[in-house]
Order: sequence, then C-alpha cells, then structure tokens
Amino acid sequence: MSCGTCRSATANNQIHIIMKTILFSILIFISSIAFGQEIPTNKVISTANLYQYLNASVQQELSKNGVVSEVDLANYFREKFAERYFYNWKNFNNRFEIYQQLYPENKVSHTENALDHISKFADSTQWVLPFNYLNGEPVNAYALRHLARQHKMVDIAFYYNYQNKDTKYLNYFVNQVASLNSALELNQYEKIEDGNGVYEAFRSGYRVLNWLEIHNMFLGEKAYTHQDQLTTIATLLQHAANLYATNTEFVAGNHQTRGMSALAMLSILFRDFKGADNWYKRSMQLLGEHLDKEINDDGFQFERSVHYHMSDIENYYFVYQLAKLSGIKVAPFWEEKLNSLFTTLTKIAYPDKSAPVLQDDTDNPWAEKNDISGALTLGYLLFEEPSLGYFANSKVASKMYWYLSKNQLSLLDNIQKEQPNFQSISFLTTGYFVQRNGWDLNDNMMIISAGLDPDKPDHQHGDMLGVQAMANGKVVLPNYQVRYSLEDYGFFKNSMVKNVALVDDELQGKKYTSNQGGSGFGKFLALPNPKVIIWENNSKYDLFVGSHNGFENVDVAYSRQVINVKNDFWIVKDNFKSAQAHVYKQVWQGHYSVENGVNLIRATFDDATGFDIFQLHKIDNVKSEGTRGKQWSVLSKTTAGDFSFVTILFPYKGFDNRIDELKTLPDLKGWKLNAAMWVSENENTISLTKENESYFFGVKKLKYNNKTIEFSEFTDAYINTSAEKIEVKLLGNQNVGVDVKD
Repeated sequence: MSCGTCRSATANNQIHIIMKTILFSILIFISSIAFGQEIPTNKVISTANLYQYLNASVQQELSKNGVVSEVDLANYFREKFAERYFYNWKNFNNRFEIYQQLYPENKVSHTENALDHISKFADSTQWVLPFNYLNGEPVNAYALRHLARQHKMVDIAFYYNYQNKDTKYLNYFVNQVASLNSALELNQYEKIEDGNGVYEAFRSGYRVLNWLEIHNMFLGEKAYTHQDQLTTIATLLQHAANLYATNTEFVAGNHQTRGMSALAMLSILFRDFKGADNWYKRSMQLLGEHLDKEINDDGFQFERSVHYHMSDIENYYFVYQLAKLSGIKVAPFWEEKLNSLFTTLTKIAYPDKSAPVLQDDTDNPWAEKNDISGALTLGYLLFEEPSLGYFANSKVASKMYWYLSKNQLSLLDNIQKEQPNFQSISFLTTGYFVQRNGWDLNDNMMIISAGLDPDKPDHQHGDMLGVQAMANGKVVLPNYQVRYSLEDYGFFKNSMVKNVALVDDELQGKKYTSNQGGSGFGKFLALPNPKVIIWENNSKYDLFVGSHNGFENVDVAYSRQVINVKNDFWIVKDNFKSAQAHVYKQVWQGHYSVENGVNLIRATFDDATGFDIFQLHKIDNVKSEGTRGKQWSVLSKTTAGDFSFVTILFPYKGFDNRIDELKTLPDLKGWKLNAAMWVSENENTISLTKENESYFFGVKKLKYNNKTIEFSEFTDAYINTSAEKIEVKLLGNQNVGVDVKD
C-alpha cells in the first residue's frame, strides 16, 4: 500500500512538473508573440501595448517591473526627436518667430489653405469615395488624393500657431489621424487597386512627411498629450510596416521613391523598434535602385520634367540629411547622384537663373518659367559649391526652412557665388540640348527637346524636337506649366502649345488616356521616337539636327535643324519629305502680329525688346489662336512633295534693331541675305553672309573665281573663306560627299 502511495505521489509530481513545463512553454510562446512579433500593417498598435514592440535593450532601459509606462515612452521619444529630427523641437517657438520675420507673406497662404481644408472636411472625415464636402458637394478623386497627402494639415498646424495656439486646431489634427486609423480598422478606405489608394506609396509617403513635421511642431504643446503623441507614433509605425510590406520590388517612378524616402526617415527616427533595421535596408536598397536607374548618367531625372526632378531632390535630401544628423553613413554613390541633380538644374538654367518648363511641370499653371532658386539654395547648403551659390537666395524656400539645421541656415549670411563657366551643353541620354551664348541677362539661350523615356513616358508632352528660348531677359519662345485637375490639361500637354512642326491635322501626342483613379492626370500611349543626328559646338555656331517618326502614319519623313548663330539669332529649318500633298506647319508660341506679309511675324515686350520670326521661303498663311491668356501662331504651306521652312528666329533690343519689314532684303545684324561671294547654280539656294562666313541652304554646287565646291546631293553647309583656306562644314546629312576644286 505504501509503495502504491509512493508511486502515486511520484506520478503526481511528474505530472505537476510536466504541467509547469507546459505552462512555462506557453508563457514563453505568448511572450515571444507579444515581444517578437512584427509591427502590423493592418491595424494601429494601442498606446498601452506600444512598448512591447521596442528593441529589447530599449525595453530594458525604460521598463519598471517589466512594463514601460506611456508617460516614460512619450518622454523618451520626445528626447529622441530632439536629437534625430531635422531641428530640435524645443527651439520651435524661436524658429517660428524667425520664420514669421523671413516669410511674412506665408501667414496669408497658411491661413487660406487651413481654412479651406477645415471648411471642406470634418476632422473625423471619411477616406473612401463617394462622400461629400461639408458644403454637400461631392468630393472627387483629385481632392481625395490631396486629402490623403495631408499637405494642408501642415497649414492647419501653422494656423494653430498664428491663432495663439487655439487647441481646436491641434485637436483637428489629432482627430483626423484617428479618423484614418478608424477607417483602417473598419476597412473603409480607398484601396490601391481602385486607383486612389490612401496607403499607396506616394500618398502614404507624402502623409508621413507632413505628419512628422506636425508631430515635431506639437511636441512642446501641453494640449498634445502623451497619448496623442504615442498614437501618432503608432500610426506612423503602421505606415512604415505597410510601406515595407507593399514595396518588395523596384517599381519605376516617383511614387515609390516618395514612399521609400518616408520609410527610410521612419527607420532612422524610430530605430528603437523591432524591424526598423529591415525598413532601413529595404528603403535604402530601393532608393539606391531608383538613383541608379532613374537618374540618368547625364544627371537628369528620367521623367524629363523640372518638377519631378526637384521632387526627387527632396526625396533623397530628406534621407541624406537625417542620416547625416544621426551619423549614419550613406554610400558615396548617393552623394554623387544627389550633387548631380543640383548641377543639372544649373546647366539648363536661363540667363535670369530660372529654368524652362519641361514636360509635366505643375507648380504654377500657365507659367512660362520654373523657379529653381529654392532647390539650388538647398544644394548650396548641402555642398557649399559657389557655382550653386550663384543661383542661391539669401533665404531658403520656406518649406525647406524646417528641414535645415541652424548651422546650415547660417551659411546664407555669406553666400559664395561663382558664375557657371559652361556654355552650350547636351544631355544625351535624357535628350535635352542647350544652346547658350553666355550668362549675362541679355544673352540668348535655347533648349531643344529630343528625348523619350522608354520605360515611363507618362509625363511626356507632345513637344518632340520642340524648342524654348530666352533673349534679352524675356522668354521669347515659351512652354506652359500645367495642372492635372484642369479640364484642358490634355490640350496643354500636346503640340498646339509647343514650338514644333506639324503636318495636316496631326498632333504628336496620340491615344490620350486618363489615369485609373480619375484625378485628371493623363498620358499619351503613342508619341514620336526621336533620333539625334548631329550635335556640334564651335566658336561660330551650335548645331542640332534631329528627326522623329511622328508623321510616318501620313507618309511624311521629318527632320529639324537648329543653328545658333553665336550672339546673333537662330536658324530653324524644318524638312518634310513626302510624295503626296500636305499642309506643312510650324507652331510658334507668343503674341504675334503679321508685318507686311505672312513671312514676318513679330512679338514685342514691355521694354521695347522684341522677337521676329522671318521666313526665307515663301509660305501661304499665318493663323493665330489662343486660350488661357496664351497665344500662338500657326504658319503653313500647302504643297505636293517635299518642303522646308527656313526660319530666322531674331531677338532684338530697340526699334531700330528689328528686322525692317519694309525692306525686301533686310539687314540681319550684319548678315546679308543671298549676297554670298560663292554663287550657286541653283536659284532656290538661300544664303546668309557676313564678311567671310556664309550659311547655305539647299545647295549642290558653288563657284567663286576659279574655285568650285560640289556636294554629292543637295544639302546645307557653312563655308568660311579666307586667303589661307576654305572651311566647309555640313549642317544636315553628314553622309553627303564634298569635293573642293581649284
């Protein structure tokens, strides 16, 4: 009996030990779930449980009896933000005072934007269509996308400060964050597959950038409670987890770049959380791929737009700056590529330090220039290069003021400026060609567009071989900025508002289609493919020759030659080859009058400078059209077979220096029309001569005294004749043979 009792006791002990072991294992398993799990993508962690996702070392540092209080966690991250963010939030009030002094005009725009947002959306707004503004009108896709970006929430944060810190504006932010979290929990938000995804990389990344700025701005406010702060942090962590989970592979375009920029920022600022190191690796890997694949080897952003070029500068800058502040090394490749983005802007700049409008530039609809001074001021503060300082302002763009350290801003007190020394330059991969006479305000500068990105031409306009130009400080041949939400965006994206050549009723951009979400953005599914034939620069002229296949559908072969006659004018020759009859056209942007016949049209400006467009072959008609306060003239010639426009683009300063419309053979800054010493056997040959230099168009055989120059076929040529030698250079087809005989 006693032995049985012993066996029973022993068994009970064994069972007890087994149960304890099982229970301990369960506890360990539960603990590993709680403390080792990844931050979820589909819900926001409660503030009470947020500490459980901290790295073990941080948990140990902050915990009391195994628990980290919300107060301690909020205090911890306030200190970390003071160390890690672009500026120390403890200095916000002083920074805001300086901000108001530097940018007094911003109070109006912040106020207007804040009140606009508040009047349209409740703080606890919806995040899925359809729903209405507060005034009952329906919210469209374009508006929802901007709600998702939360850019006007930054204005509300500023308005809070302008309004003596009225807490209702701070609470508006807190409640709007909560409304998105509620929509996430209830699965009532726009999905990516519907085209307007609230958590799509670009919109999510933009929102992260804006909410981080607001969070840092509010950290010193009593009304922004410990729990409010931790809720914002938990929300940003969910955004990070989602960006990490949904961006596993490279996707071309600025949308992923914006998202990965935000993910990298979150990984640096919240590196105390488990998984943040993986966020950093993923974001830096993908950003590195974007730098490698989307910043062309010539330094231009692959979408060929100044707007998107500068947007990419911001995306990379935010990461680069935060990494530097935290002592995190980035690859030299990063710094080189970032530097090249700034340098590229200087290379395309007009003499007045602005930049041309290229493709989808969207900041100021119908503007004819881009302001690049803010971007280049930022570049100067990063790299302190005097060639960037030449374009820099005494203050940084107001938006970027909050992303720079006090020491960086102090560099603006004594900017080192050095005028760039480059002249005409090409971006062979991107397809931009700049003909530049100099950097004085009155100097001539032209840019030629001859590129098409093969992977993502979404932002491309119908401007193949189109030109833009500045002379005497005026944009004499403009292009215009656009806005996706405007009804005529598709029109302003196409060829009638470009300086291009056309055939019949053909435009370059074909098969226009809007985007999936219906926000207004659209693209052409068919665009001409360019071919660059010649790019040549010398002391006398710059020469560009290119072609495109945009009119092959109507059996017309087309090419354009652009000659910059240094310090004088440009010659543009548009060549059409066809066996059928067509209406051949040139489109020139500007407000023009017809001067004594259709072969000369003129635009004049407020300072008596002007711009003449002079045809050297007779044309048939000039028709002026316009919209949105912009105007253009269409010059046309109807003929069977081949035809070439030979056009002088002639900027002048002062009435007496214009092309005299009353003269049959006017003086062209010393160049004489059809007065060359060399005589052509073809009566249709056109020449321009100044001293011993001549440009010939449509020439095959020339004679002078006992000398003969003969070409294997009709061509265009530059000839410089001196006592010592005869210099002959082809201006078109390089395959033409040349024979010079005495």
